[in-house]
Amino acid sequence: MTHKKHLPRTRWSGQLAFVLAASASAIGLGNLWRFPYLAAQYGGGTFILIYLLLTMTLGFTLMVTEISIGRMTAQSPLTAYGRIKRQWGFLGYLAVIIPAVICPYYCVIAGWVVKYFITYVKMAVSGVNVMGEQAVDSGAFFGAFIGSTEPLWYGALVIVACSAVILLGVKNGIERSNLVMMPLLFFAALAICVYVAFLPGSGAGLSYYLVPNLDCLTNEAGEFSFALLGKTILGAMGQMFYSLSLAMGIMITYGSYMKKQDNIERSVRRIEIADTFIAIIAGFMIIPVVYMFAVKTGVTPELVAQHGGDMALATKAAVKAAMNQGPGLMFVTLPKVFASIGPTGAWLGATFFLLVIFAAATSAISLLEACTSSFCDLFHLPRAKSALLVMVLTLGLSALSALSYGTFANVKVFGYPFLDFFDFVTNSVLMPIVATLTCIFIGWAMSPRLVVDQCERTGHVFGAKGFYALMVRYFAPLLLVAILVSEICRALNLGGWSI
Repeated sequence: MTHKKHLPRTRWSGQLAFVLAASASAIGLGNLWRFPYLAAQYGGGTFILIYLLLTMTLGFTLMVTEISIGRMTAQSPLTAYGRIKRQWGFLGYLAVIIPAVICPYYCVIAGWVVKYFITYVKMAVSGVNVMGEQAVDSGAFFGAFIGSTEPLWYGALVIVACSAVILLGVKNGIERSNLVMMPLLFFAALAICVYVAFLPGSGAGLSYYLVPNLDCLTNEAGEFSFALLGKTILGAMGQMFYSLSLAMGIMITYGSYMKKQDNIERSVRRIEIADTFIAIIAGFMIIPVVYMFAVKTGVTPELVAQHGGDMALATKAAVKAAMNQGPGLMFVTLPKVFASIGPTGAWLGATFFLLVIFAAATSAISLLEACTSSFCDLFHLPRAKSALLVMVLTLGLSALSALSYGTFANVKVFGYPFLDFFDFVTNSVLMPIVATLTCIFIGWAMSPRLVVDQCERTGHVFGAKGFYALMVRYFAPLLLVAILVSEICRALNLGGWSI
């Protein structure tokens, strides 16, 4: 294969900068609106323990693989696979489709967050509920917003702002923005947790979240169910897969900027700790307040009667009904909770949505960077031209998602609105396929030794080399196929997000 002269590859300033950037990418909307829902649905502490185990095994394997591919080739995902073995170059093209499709609709959702943040700041300052109590209670405020053209402009604002960071470069843009946003995200999250911890009745919600509940593993007859165990494992596995920014080309891109002397194994462990910490903290922020709201407003005499007078069962049913996932949790349920808290609810809402802006922005930046880097490597363009080209293309594609529930509400793709369709194709189909093929590529077409050598080139012993070889060759592909099958079944059954 002949290669044109490539532009010099920029590098992170150090290992900490890489860990911070990769953690910022991994910490996104999935941590905040999907993890709490799944934890509440699948037994609280039971789900958390399974999630931690999978993160340390499957998540570790996939992340080490992607970062190693990036560093050994110093290429974007588009060209990295072909640089190692020409016949596998197709996988790079498949991999870069994922961030190119995800980024436009992800920025649109981030725009929704910006809208809510501005709205809550207005409410906090003025003391006037500009949403309207009935509109919040019914979800009509959210429905009216996404049914208008406003999401188009808010999404464009996010795309332009994040593209500005990309234009500044890896060190001056991505690194510096992470140094600002990540600490603010952590402090905002901790501040909300402290506030929630002192709310009357929060202890019951925390117990509901943290104490392992084996009821999720037993059927109606009270017997242990392997089917329910499998469902819980698949739920945790799917969350881990999406939460760590795997199979999006991001870790390959960020790995390509990694210095040769930096320790990959240690870096991956730190990224996993940061991502898991925020996911668990998200549960601390959300589950107790939703639990208290559900007990206060949802446990009606009628519901108790439906459950034979059993208050515990009625409470469980009320919490389950309140704890939605995705947009329903963030843009419908939580505003109801904030409204029920009283005057301080507006400030709590503003702080929460500011936190979400940071999480969404850092992830959007990484998606844009994966695309920009790929354009640089494929067309040998200067970074500024590639970034501007990606920005324009992202702005154009974002219009389809931004107007999915308004102007294009009657336009469906296989029964899905545009945004839901893009989400289904990338998250449920392409990402598991790319991750599975990557494991086959390293495990069989090449050799696990390729990654092991990359991890040990710093002089550090890769202690998990035997475990890694078993995972990348056998267990990871099987688990990823299980994710693919379960996600397709889930998405087809649900017919997209319920908003």
